[in-house]
Amino acid sequence: MSNQNWIPEEYNSKADYLYELGRPVIELLDPKAGEKILDLGCGNGILTKELIAKGCEVIGIDESPAMVEAARANGIDARVHDAEHLHIDQKFDAVISNSALHWMADQYGVVRGVWRALKPGGRFAAECGGEGCIRIIREGMKIALIKRGLDYKARNPWKYPELGTISDILENQGFKVSYIARLDRPTPLVKGLRAWLEVFSNYHTAGFSEADKIHFYKEVEDYCRPFLYTEENGWFADYVRLRFLAVKPADAE
Repeated sequence: MSNQNWIPEEYNSKADYLYELGRPVIELLDPKAGEKILDLGCGNGILTKELIAKGCEVIGIDESPAMVEAARANGIDARVHDAEHLHIDQKFDAVISNSALHWMADQYGVVRGVWRALKPGGRFAAECGGEGCIRIIREGMKIALIKRGLDYKARNPWKYPELGTISDILENQGFKVSYIARLDRPTPLVKGLRAWLEVFSNYHTAGFSEADKIHFYKEVEDYCRPFLYTEENGWFADYVRLRFLAVKPADAE
């Protein structure tokens, strides 16, 4: 669990443009009407609704009570659940996860839980941050925290796996990996780096006063500006993503 303090209204106002980036995972899963699907790390349920619109029966889980409440307000059957210790008394045709796995420290545990949740022949489609994701932003945050005498490693909630690592985790569990790719995806930050930091760095700034948060954001912006900002195009994030589709064999228990 990451202990990130999610604020749905803040996410919607400052990072809503990121929803569009999750749609390729739905396309990769290729959900069929009538399928029972588990959305792992469903957040506020915006992408979950697209699965429902395709005629799927969907349950969403998220560790954030605030996000689950927001998903329920969007008409989703959403539940507070820790995906690293996934035990759910139902079997699913598919599990989907977008931009969530890198928030989970025990990725082996997540994959074990997904395996248990899937029917034989079930599919697991996911996209998460990969090795090197937001490297420059993380460097800026690390420098700003060290300046304050704080341990960056202890305040870093992200675990970005290498492609080979996530493939090994899946295959060692018994999955057949039918597709996996590493994607360098520079991503425009439509609302700016400051808004991105306000949404995604509150674990790093836990215990900061509002004034020190502002100073922290500015220091990170100043560090990143030569690499991630142009007058013509504004801010972008140096995202690296892993996208995969894995299948539980039809003869598996």
